[in-house]
Amino acid sequence: MRVEFDPEAMGSTAFPRFLTSVVIPRPIAWVSTVTSDGSTEKLAPHSFFSIASTDPPIVQFTSIGRKDSLRNVEDTGEFVVNFSSEPLLELINATAIDFPRSVSEFDTAGVEREASKCVRPPRVASSHVVLECRSHTTLSMGNSTLVFGRVVRAAADTEFIVDDRPNSELLRPLTKLGGDEWGTLGTVLHLSRIPYEEPGAD
Repeated sequence: MRVEFDPEAMGSTAFPRFLTSVVIPRPIAWVSTVTSDGSTEKLAPHSFFSIASTDPPIVQFTSIGRKDSLRNVEDTGEFVVNFSSEPLLELINATAIDFPRSVSEFDTAGVEREASKCVRPPRVASSHVVLECRSHTTLSMGNSTLVFGRVVRAAADTEFIVDDRPNSELLRPLTKLGGDEWGTLGTVLHLSRIPYEEPGAD
C-alpha cells in the first residue's frame, strides 16, 4: 500500500517538508560572503548544493527566498564554499540563525576566519577544503534563486589528501536530511563502474 501526496493540494509549506525528507542526503555548502561595502562578513549553510559543470568548474547553491548570501553575491560577485564536516556540526548550526544582514555569523558563532587568495569573502579556517568562487550567473525559479559560481581557487588541508584528491572517509562530510536531522558518512562502498563492450568483441 502507498500513501499518495499531491503537491498542489498540500501547498507550499507541507510538501517541501516531504520533498526534503526524500532528496537525501544533501551536501551542505557553508557559504561565506561579504557585503558590498566590506563592513560585514556573512556565513550560512545551504543544503541545496551541487556541481553544475566540471569544465569550467562551476558549483551551484540555492537560496530559498532572498537570503543574505544571495544578496551579497549579487552585490559583489564573489563567495566561498567551505566544506562542512562532522566535527563542525555545532558551528554550522549556529550560523543558520536568521540574523540581520548587519550581524556577522563569524563573530556570533566564534568562527575563525582565514583570508582567501582570489576573492574578498574570507574562508573558514577550520574547514578542511574551500572553494573560492566568482559568480557565473543566477537563475530565479519559483520561490528560489540558483546561484552558480565558477571556482577560481581551491585549497585543502594536506592531511586529507590521498592519491591527489580529498579523501571522503578522512573528511567525514556532514549532510542534511529531513527536518532537524543531519547525516554522517557511514560505510563507504567501493564498486567500479562496468565498461560497455561491443557484443562479440574479444
